[in-house]
Amino acid sequence: MTTPPGTVPAHVRKARVAVAALFLTNGALFANLLPRFPAIKESLNLSNAEFGVAVAAFPLGALLAGLAAGFLIRRFSSARVAVAGTVLTALGLMAAGLAPSGALFALGLGAAGAMDAITDVAQNSHGLRVQKLFRRSILNSFHAVWSMGAVLGGLMGAAAAGLGVPVPVHLMVSGVLFATVSLTCLRFLLPGPEPLEAAPAVPDGAARSNAKHDGARVRRSGGSTKWLVLLALVLIASAGSLVEDAGNTWAAVYLTGEFSAVASVAGLGFVALVGAQFIGRMAGDSLVDRFGQRRVAQAGGLIVALGMGQALLFPSIGGTIAGFAAAGFGISTLVPAAMHAADNLPGLRAGTGLTLVGWLMRVSFLVSPPIVGAVADATSLRTGLLVVPLAGVLVLLLSPVLAKKAG
Repeated sequence: MTTPPGTVPAHVRKARVAVAALFLTNGALFANLLPRFPAIKESLNLSNAEFGVAVAAFPLGALLAGLAAGFLIRRFSSARVAVAGTVLTALGLMAAGLAPSGALFALGLGAAGAMDAITDVAQNSHGLRVQKLFRRSILNSFHAVWSMGAVLGGLMGAAAAGLGVPVPVHLMVSGVLFATVSLTCLRFLLPGPEPLEAAPAVPDGAARSNAKHDGARVRRSGGSTKWLVLLALVLIASAGSLVEDAGNTWAAVYLTGEFSAVASVAGLGFVALVGAQFIGRMAGDSLVDRFGQRRVAQAGGLIVALGMGQALLFPSIGGTIAGFAAAGFGISTLVPAAMHAADNLPGLRAGTGLTLVGWLMRVSFLVSPPIVGAVADATSLRTGLLVVPLAGVLVLLLSPVLAKKAG
């Protein structure tokens, strides 16, 4: 049973809009920086290796600070942490844009990455609070808005670069703009502290009975089962991240190297993945409400495995672009599903499961590029990209840890 829109209190509907705005700012802030990387690299006179190390400070900062998110959320509330984290992320990116040296550029990126990781957990935590009050799935729509923010930020950055706007001026304007948006959101977010323990609010009837049964089973099985379930959820989220990173890092390289595609065509692999991911996230909430997280994830894993599998088995430009599109659509609900399940895992304090999934998921962004690159150097990039259909198979194998019904 879902709650009719008219019965949702006005303050809860406003909170949903505010959370969506936070996801938009989170996607837009870092994306503003990406088109300015060539100018920054040139102005700081960095070699490729030096620039690569400096950029790696962003995910490194996220890993170092990410585990603090749960404590901060319990201490200050997810609303305040999400907004403060957004403002501090903007300040870190401004510092990176103003940096006169590669070391200070890396320091600014590291600070921004640390705050971004905390913001990510906090905004998802608050989104789940709002979702429980709606009594139906809305988390995927937040992640769809994040994708919109990333596109908006990329377009802003590209326009600033094309117009010759100095990097510091551009990043200060975008930082102030999105920090102001996040501060405005604070008054509309849900008040009060976080729940002391993750306890799902589920609909009446069969879904409630199913959730109670699953929770009781975890508690009876002891602490080991709880952590094994959490590990499986981390792997599901990491599988989604790995596929996304494969599109980010390797799609254009593969299309150029394997098929000698021109730059405009080579870029379509990433565009297809992100575009299909956005569509999947827009449709994801209704699919989850109808079929449950488990079946949607199973269908997604199958789409990833078959779509990218056929693209690698029968290589062509069109087939590869279609394969990346299938992969993007297939993974669209995986991260929200894993975060939802981790946040509702019995026996964990508020924010703990969500923090661990968000933190460990970022490990895949660090390790997957060098793994694929090493395999590609030893064999071929086509072989290295087999990690994508294998990630789909992994999701299929681990999907039983997700709920059959939404709630």
